[in-house]
Amino acid sequence: MVKTKKWIALLATLTLFGALFVGCSNTKSSESSTKAPTGSEVDASKSTDKPVDGGTLTFSSFSDIVSINPIYVDNSASSDAARFVMANLYDLDRKGNLVAEPWSLAAAPLEVSADGKTYTVKLKKEAKWSDGQPVTADDVIFTINTFRDPKAGSPGIGQFDKVDKLDKVDDQTIKITLKQVFAPFQYSLFNQLIPYHVLKDVKPEQLKDNPYGKDPAKTVTNGAWKWTEWKQKQYLTFDKDPNYWGQKPHIDKVVYKIYADQNTEVSALIKGDTDLIQAIPVTQIEAVKKKSGISVLLAPGPLYEYVAFNFKPENFPDKFVPFTGQKTRQAIATALNRQGMIDNILKGTGTKLNAPFLPGTWADPGSAVTEYKYDPAAAKKLLAEDGWVAGSDGILTKDGHRFSFELQYNAGNSRRQQVAAVIQQNLKEVGIEVTPKAIDFSSWADNNLTPGKFPAVLLSWSLNNPDPDGEQTFSSKYFPPTGQNMGWYKNDKLDKLWVEGYSTVDQAERKKIYEEVGKEISTDLPYVFLYQYGQPEGLGPRVKYAEADAPEASLPYGYFFHIQNWWVTQ
Repeated sequence: MVKTKKWIALLATLTLFGALFVGCSNTKSSESSTKAPTGSEVDASKSTDKPVDGGTLTFSSFSDIVSINPIYVDNSASSDAARFVMANLYDLDRKGNLVAEPWSLAAAPLEVSADGKTYTVKLKKEAKWSDGQPVTADDVIFTINTFRDPKAGSPGIGQFDKVDKLDKVDDQTIKITLKQVFAPFQYSLFNQLIPYHVLKDVKPEQLKDNPYGKDPAKTVTNGAWKWTEWKQKQYLTFDKDPNYWGQKPHIDKVVYKIYADQNTEVSALIKGDTDLIQAIPVTQIEAVKKKSGISVLLAPGPLYEYVAFNFKPENFPDKFVPFTGQKTRQAIATALNRQGMIDNILKGTGTKLNAPFLPGTWADPGSAVTEYKYDPAAAKKLLAEDGWVAGSDGILTKDGHRFSFELQYNAGNSRRQQVAAVIQQNLKEVGIEVTPKAIDFSSWADNNLTPGKFPAVLLSWSLNNPDPDGEQTFSSKYFPPTGQNMGWYKNDKLDKLWVEGYSTVDQAERKKIYEEVGKEISTDLPYVFLYQYGQPEGLGPRVKYAEADAPEASLPYGYFFHIQNWWVTQ
């Protein structure tokens, strides 16, 4: 999975928040210029036929959800499920612009004051929750207040902690005033709401453990489909809501199936047991393409993979943090054969990264960053300079501590399994012992990622909006559980630069600041940034859509772009 960031939050990829999502496959903001390919790879699912109503769409993953409560969604599995049952306040068009779609809760474009500090939101009068209650300004205000309340412990707190006050103009109109200019704020409204009338009496500190978001029977929603069942580790079901207030979807039922791993998913796609998968292993793409009727969409997406270090002594058995030295972190980056990973595991479908900005975007610092080339000899020299000495077994030691650590990743992810093995071998060659450990994503998220309890992780961020602000991922203001700096990293210079970066709306000024961010973060290395990559999407022959509604690889959740307009053949 992937974690999701801001756009929110992980792919297991945790889905990080407003945030980053962690990639299973915790949202971040970096505008991607990549577009979905056109032509034979995706034509099979396009259709000139008229849409038909009815039928079931089955999509799948190798990770179960954690919760679909928007306050706590920080991973791609949970965000994918929420996509069907929770309407967004605003949505994104194909170019990443914030828009009010027919299925958005907002009735009109966002209004922003001349000083960039006041935002006015107008809701559709017809919008309703699945229990028949109207969606109102009270829901917006309650949701934002919950996000920004430290007692609630939301990983998405950084989306809304710059809010100064919230004014209810009327039942459908809200004015949001910020304490200061926060350039990415509009994308914080590419988000979902929680129901005030259901949760108003729940104490913020008790909300995470509340059944809302975990029990279908107790989760009131406002999207086109209702959540009807969750059989953990097996499937979730969503049924079209006959009382849905917005543009009716064509598809009657959606089934989210959970498989043991990516290879099993691919087999299910080929057999027709699932209609859509989001992460075909690159080694199997050609085999999938040979199956008549299956479309493959392969393009770099708003995703990057990384190794994150943990800097909190309590997360190590002897409270010795082996990653403290900057030269040690630089040595690890130098010891890893990232291009080899791209060539041999990703089959050339990735691009090396040295900072958390996607290549080709306006904030990409380019040559300003430090480039780490694969050089084991240079890595050994850096380690020696940082005080590491080889022990009798060849493993480095320092102050009586062996350089040995566990590298966690999510079970079922074949790419990460292979990358972890390469990391283990590369670091063994320079005297570092790595023990890869695969963990079920949902338990990993709850027990390790969200509280920041691990030695090191192999993970990715799914950037869920087009803005490059990374404060809540890398600033010491956002240590767990109220934020996504899950490695407990602290850098005073970066803390200041992130604030400078979002405190102006002038893009040229922001670009200069992010060049400084790129220099600092690529030198100090809270992560070893590995590569940008895409998750090859497979679409079965039953899935149909018009060209205007085709999946969009450059967007967060772009594999479901305009899914209200899709249909399935029987």
